[in-house]
Amino acid sequence: MLRRKRQHHRSLMNISHDYRNSEAYDELLEPGGQPRCAARALFRYLNSLQPGELEARRQSVDAAIMTMGITFTVYSEAGNIDRAWPFDIIPRVMAKSEWMRIEEGLKQRLTALNLFINDLYNEQRIVKDGVFPLEVIAGSRNFRPQCLGITPRFGVWAHVCGTDLVRDKDGTVYVLEDNLRVPSGVSYMLENRQLTKRLFPEFFQGCDILPVDDYPVQLYDALAALSPRDGERPVVAVLTPGIFNSAYFEHSYLAQQMGAFLVEGSDLMVDADDRVYMKTVSGPRRVDVIYRRIDDDFLDPEAFRPGSALGVPGLMRAWRNGKVGIANAPGSGVADDKVVYTYVPKIIRYYLDQDPIIPNVPSYLCMDEKERAYVLANLDKLVVKPANESGGYGMIIGPRASREERAAFAELIRANPRNYMAQPTLSISTAPTLVGDCLAPRHLDLRPFILQSSRLYATTGGLTRVALKAGSLVVNSSQGGGSKDTWIVDTEDACYPA
Repeated sequence: MLRRKRQHHRSLMNISHDYRNSEAYDELLEPGGQPRCAARALFRYLNSLQPGELEARRQSVDAAIMTMGITFTVYSEAGNIDRAWPFDIIPRVMAKSEWMRIEEGLKQRLTALNLFINDLYNEQRIVKDGVFPLEVIAGSRNFRPQCLGITPRFGVWAHVCGTDLVRDKDGTVYVLEDNLRVPSGVSYMLENRQLTKRLFPEFFQGCDILPVDDYPVQLYDALAALSPRDGERPVVAVLTPGIFNSAYFEHSYLAQQMGAFLVEGSDLMVDADDRVYMKTVSGPRRVDVIYRRIDDDFLDPEAFRPGSALGVPGLMRAWRNGKVGIANAPGSGVADDKVVYTYVPKIIRYYLDQDPIIPNVPSYLCMDEKERAYVLANLDKLVVKPANESGGYGMIIGPRASREERAAFAELIRANPRNYMAQPTLSISTAPTLVGDCLAPRHLDLRPFILQSSRLYATTGGLTRVALKAGSLVVNSSQGGGSKDTWIVDTEDACYPA
């Protein structure tokens, strides 16, 4: 009992002594336990805290999350369960000098992907020139023939993109995947910053932690630029599937922050002139731009899935005829495909005549006979992903799967090789995470958000997602993951609060 008591009264945040780096690259600490340059101020501050102080702040922020209603929905056999947002109070820190190059790479990538999508639905030059195989389009679940011949305003299809980044043990940052259909998580990035300001107000009084608060304004401006009615303040609506959707908190949050209307499909109608109207107590009101948070299949029962109660009959007609802007555009999910992901370096070179700034994770296409044979022979070493699933579902992490699970997955690959690609198991970077009353390394990724409309914009950092289970590589909140605030710090002008 005496030994336990002494440990309890020892400084909780004596990082150099209490925290042990994993074999992976650690975002906060060098291998010897000293802080990386951008994290020195945070390191010094955490080590200055008195015993129990950080735990008290964690309890305070947990209470704030409950009070503010920051939740996400988990789907289960027992029904839909609303859970408080899992937030770790130790920020992830990155130097501005490194971030600027990453930001440049993210903008490069989205620019090329939008050129690619527009080409696929029009001339298909990249296919005719033999750079991208037609069979990938033919096997794409998200290629929409209804979009052929359409060029949206600015030639942009994916106006909002969430790109997942990971860092390997040698420090290299890779793109893990692109999310171009209905990317989510940005509201949690914004709320994480507000929570951290409550926790560490000292750091946000003169310290050069770059802000993220302008995202709702940037999003509104990107959407407003899609309006078919120039010269008038556009009416923007956020189209949600409803309160039972896992991201409903985000839909309502962004609508409120932008001053936009939050609507469901039943709130909208399309008239004989293909204009979209919103039903209000004072009569119909025209809608200029729709930020849709509904998958293509449910967007318009006339064009896609008949009988969908979530969508708006005639919406595709209105968009095709230029009477309403839609973000992200229908059909943009054709590039949100993990097989297409493997071609992105070629796509960048083809359309921009540039080398990719941020590399892809090395990948193997199961539709290629030689690469498929390699994957099947090395399932115990690889991560295999289906082309169009999200949230960490439908994949297998070979080194952590049983022999029976790998055998079953091999049959899935043989039955539908177009649907699978594989990657080596990276040693994804870690960061100190508060687990109980001590710090432990946990794996994480980073999802920045990039906007493209009349211009390009990228968030400063993004949503850091962290695997709260020891040794886990799955960071999705639906599977037990949490998140951290992401600090981009100008190390040339950093402050060091006492």
